[in-house]
Amino acid sequence: MRTHLLRLAGPTLAAVVFFLLGHLGDAPAAMAGIVAWMAVWWISEAVPLAVTSLLPLVLFPLFGIDSMAGTAVNYGKEIIYLFLGGFLLALALERAQLHRRIALRIVARIGGTGPRLIAGMMIASALLSMWMNSTSCVLVMLPIALSLLDGDGDPALRKRLTVPLLLAVSYGATIGGMSTPVGTPPNLVFLEIWRDRYPDRAAIGFGQWMSFGVPLMVVYLGIAWLLLTKWIFKVPTDQLSPPAEVRERLRALGRVSYAERVAGLVFIIVALLWVTGDDLALGDALTFHGWRTRLGLEAFSDGAVAIMGALVLFVIPIPRAPDGANDQKPPHALLDWRYAEAHVPWGILLLFGGGFALASGIDKSGLAVEMVAAMERLRGLAPPVLIGAVSGIVCLLSELGSNTATASLTLPILAESAEAWGIDPQALLVPATLAATLGFALPVASPMQAIVFGSGRISVREMVRAGIWLDLVGVLLLSVLFGWILGG
Repeated sequence: MRTHLLRLAGPTLAAVVFFLLGHLGDAPAAMAGIVAWMAVWWISEAVPLAVTSLLPLVLFPLFGIDSMAGTAVNYGKEIIYLFLGGFLLALALERAQLHRRIALRIVARIGGTGPRLIAGMMIASALLSMWMNSTSCVLVMLPIALSLLDGDGDPALRKRLTVPLLLAVSYGATIGGMSTPVGTPPNLVFLEIWRDRYPDRAAIGFGQWMSFGVPLMVVYLGIAWLLLTKWIFKVPTDQLSPPAEVRERLRALGRVSYAERVAGLVFIIVALLWVTGDDLALGDALTFHGWRTRLGLEAFSDGAVAIMGALVLFVIPIPRAPDGANDQKPPHALLDWRYAEAHVPWGILLLFGGGFALASGIDKSGLAVEMVAAMERLRGLAPPVLIGAVSGIVCLLSELGSNTATASLTLPILAESAEAWGIDPQALLVPATLAATLGFALPVASPMQAIVFGSGRISVREMVRAGIWLDLVGVLLLSVLFGWILGG
């Protein structure tokens, strides 16, 4: 019954918004109604997210906002293929079991006391999330965290460590994803909007993004660790997982397999190509040219690199293990289409397209201009306060729904605002993009939160108790870092 009511609430709210905003004109009012409709269905998940993402294909032509052909273009943007390639690379790491070896080695080096174990899980999640999709990273790391919690040892200590350790997996993946363009979907949304809206400006590549993303990640992880271990939960310092236990897990994995070597080598090559592809300007007089400029391959984008790496994984033969009856089975590829088809979250790719279509509709309908006028009251705020206000609003929206949808909704509006206010759009859009990744307080705030909550070992109250602090710290860090840049 509740689901049916929520399904009706979407179009009903859309009609109400259309009539209330009719004075703006038919196109802006209709677009505002579509935004409200999709927001209700996205937040409530009354229908699958991917299904909601297809609404623009029907509603835009119906209300004269854009043609079917013009709307469909948004579902095939280059950045969607970057995300697809990233998913396939992550699947290869998982299938080769290389992810477990990496994570366990990090934990083995850091130690098995409560605070050290939390630090190890956060660092492992963050480092993997820099290059893998954050959702995939949590899916990879959660079984490792649960296995550590379910091992031998004092049950009372393990119970006290359960919530902070599981939250460390989610927080590490979320914060780590903020440090690279491919770590989390809002970053990819921003890059696409930046390319479309500011074609005359220099592209923001991996190196430039990491120049501010990595320092932010390091500081944020340190504060998050202190909050989880010293302030919110006060984690016991007793030895929980002895180093011998972790070493035993590593020994059980055996020697590095040929499949692990192939997956790791392809991953490293793709990561290096991502990092070194674009020019990095360190000032007016010093620029490091990437391989695209040096080789004249400007058209070979990061999306092409990702798909190239994924294609290689489908064709490199991997010897099968002996089955006892035959000496050796015929070789197979590390990835095959049946496995990819079953494990790639295709609905997320449609969600990307729906978000881009929504952003396009807001612009083409004229709704963006009206919303910019409504934000005029923020014009006179000091730079840190302005960044804090914008980041806080975006963070709140992200708590209630998809961070990808939040970025798609807010970034075009903020781009218009930056131009109207005469400020550098990059200094406003980048913190807003990172704020869309925030959202630590509710299970629905992000897939990372939902996956950890789905373990059944964390209550909503515990998640909110810790998440509010992480949200506040994130908004504060963005205000300080980018408010200083904007003010300078």
